[in-house]
Amino acid sequence: MATPMSSMPCATASERPARSMSSAASSLGVVGAPCAFDLSEAGALAASGAAVTAVSRGQRPGAVPEGIRHHRADLEQPESLRPALAGAEALYLLVEGAGAHLDMREILRVAAAGGVKRVVLQSSQAVATRPDSPSHAPLRAIEDLVRRSEFDWTILRPGGFASNSFAWTGPVRGRRTVSAPFGDVGLPVIDPADIAEVAAAVLLDRSHDGRTYELTGPVLRTPRERVADLAAALGEPIEFVDQTPDEAREQMLRFMPPPVVEGTLAILGTPTEAEQRISPDVSEVLGRSPRPFAAWATRNIDAFR
Repeated sequence: MATPMSSMPCATASERPARSMSSAASSLGVVGAPCAFDLSEAGALAASGAAVTAVSRGQRPGAVPEGIRHHRADLEQPESLRPALAGAEALYLLVEGAGAHLDMREILRVAAAGGVKRVVLQSSQAVATRPDSPSHAPLRAIEDLVRRSEFDWTILRPGGFASNSFAWTGPVRGRRTVSAPFGDVGLPVIDPADIAEVAAAVLLDRSHDGRTYELTGPVLRTPRERVADLAAALGEPIEFVDQTPDEAREQMLRFMPPPVVEGTLAILGTPTEAEQRISPDVSEVLGRSPRPFAAWATRNIDAFR
């Protein structure tokens, strides 16, 4: 399940010489990401030579990479996006949650008015694997809207995020323990940095138009194994404590609505064959294997010290 890392919608827009389009200048926009992830996407675009504008609802985030401009706007007020999207040719769209609270038709209308011709939508693997899940019905509707729109489109469907393990930072720092349900059920979690690199590659190359990519990590990794990866990166033992589904449900209901909680527990505890499949799509787009969870753990271990 592609779970956001933050509740603040952000956006970025960038401009660069076209690749696989024409020799004329073109613009790219990245709209609607939670800030931490969006900055990974913006950084990947900037590394390719793009001039990037990051857009957030609040003040300029302190972690904006060097060379990236900042603009204030709010996805819940689509007209506020107009200055950031003016002149954009391609749009990367990542909505908070499942996007049920957003006027997606109006967001796309503003994008079209700004000159956008292509949309890359980040959706979720569960749209395909759990088509009847109420927690992902709004995302399915957004996918359908994008496919029926005037835009050329590409859709990305990541599975579970490696970064969901940031939920363990408190107990690891405080007690060197992690409590989680379904400790021996494996999922091929994806590093958000890989999602960002795929998104940047797709935005810059029109050969991906009309494609839907499922994004996963390279291997199945259980919660118990992910905790072992964190312990190895930390250089200290971390105790894994098996949590019952009811205990996990009670904890998750503190910050997630009931349909999302039930959908999440179903994926974590009884994943379908499709949810445990290792997708080749990251390798197809990037020409390399996706990063393993251990690499994410090593890169982010300071958060757990």
